[in-house]
Amino acid sequence: MKYELGRCLLEERLQEAGMPLERLAQELRVRRERLDDFIDNKRVMSLKYAISIADTLRCEVRSLYELMPSDEHR
Repeated sequence: MKYELGRCLLEERLQEAGMPLERLAQELRVRRERLDDFIDNKRVMSLKYAISIADTLRCEVRSLYELMPSDEHR
């Protein structure tokens, strides 16, 4: 099945983990602005970022975005 990415759910996963955005940025050694861009849907996470974030927050990669089945059939 093919999926389209919806809204980024990073802010919700941070709240569930009880981790401030600044701490996640420090642990990943990235600028906070990069994470803000993900949260604001200005950028889509690469798989590398998604895996690193999910591992740090102890969540599933799939839980970082809303996933919507695509209507496109191939």
